[in-house]
Amino acid sequence: MKKTAIVVPNWNGKKSLGACLDSLLGQSINCTIIVVENGSKDGSLEYLKKSYSAIEIVVNKKNLGFAGGVNSGIRRALELKSDAVALFNNDAVADKNWLKRLVEVMQASPKVGIVAPKLLSSDKKHLDSTGDQYTNWGLPYPRGRRELDVEQYSKPERVFAASGGASLYRVSMLKEIGLFDENFFAYYEDVDISFRAQLAGWKVAYEPSSVVYHEIGATSSKIPGFTTYQTIKNLPWLFWKNVPSKYLFKIGLRFFVAYFSFIFSAISRGQIVPVLKGFFVSLVLMPKKLFERHKVQSRMKVSPEYIWSIMTHDLPPNADNLKNIRAIYRKILFKD
Repeated sequence: MKKTAIVVPNWNGKKSLGACLDSLLGQSINCTIIVVENGSKDGSLEYLKKSYSAIEIVVNKKNLGFAGGVNSGIRRALELKSDAVALFNNDAVADKNWLKRLVEVMQASPKVGIVAPKLLSSDKKHLDSTGDQYTNWGLPYPRGRRELDVEQYSKPERVFAASGGASLYRVSMLKEIGLFDENFFAYYEDVDISFRAQLAGWKVAYEPSSVVYHEIGATSSKIPGFTTYQTIKNLPWLFWKNVPSKYLFKIGLRFFVAYFSFIFSAISRGQIVPVLKGFFVSLVLMPKKLFERHKVQSRMKVSPEYIWSIMTHDLPPNADNLKNIRAIYRKILFKD
């Protein structure tokens, strides 16, 4: 990679920006740092101009979410003729060799379009993500999240998807499959782009020697109901856009059990407004997503069986309610 850029989306993250940017300025290879100022109201822009004048700043007048924000930064990176673009959360801190290790993997493997690092929580003991997985229930999840890091994910390997919080993306791949889906705003847009990459024949690699420390949920926790709204809105789009036709019914049966289980669970917790809002927006934009499905599936260069083979054939580790539902169903189905 002759030229690499790092895109940092920022929304009201002034308190975290200093540590984040200092770690990026201390990287062991040269790179361009682009901060996307995403409509902050906490003085972030003034702080950046005063304290980090050497860093590129892209200013959005309003919050375009993670997807829209990083797309703004990626477009600037394309103008600068970058060969690869790394995304980085404003509430994270990178090891000095984080970017170097990702670039080395990408340079060594021409078909690798995305490289994911080992993301640790800010306590430096527990995992945040070692690559993301997509299950045959139509549910994505970050591999290893909240597990104690005892080197159980110490081997470089291929994974289904990469967390947008600190991963590296090949520009030629982005030009082929497109940028992040801005309708997602936040949550699962990184799995969506990884899914599209896999369908188009690109691979996603995990490199454990590339390490980042992330404060989980620092941004989403600022908005009550935000996670619920985005989850209910985005999960169906992820499913309908990307799952190959051969497996729509097989995965869909499980997915809709899981999806409506999430809905009922959120309502029982008093989150009826974000649930209804998320369901409505998802439904309204579904025709657009089905049209996009046609484009995504038309680019498919691998077999449906390959996509099936790289999925996780189980529920996500933290899906306790769904595991209970599955256990009851199996008991009824296989009773003597």
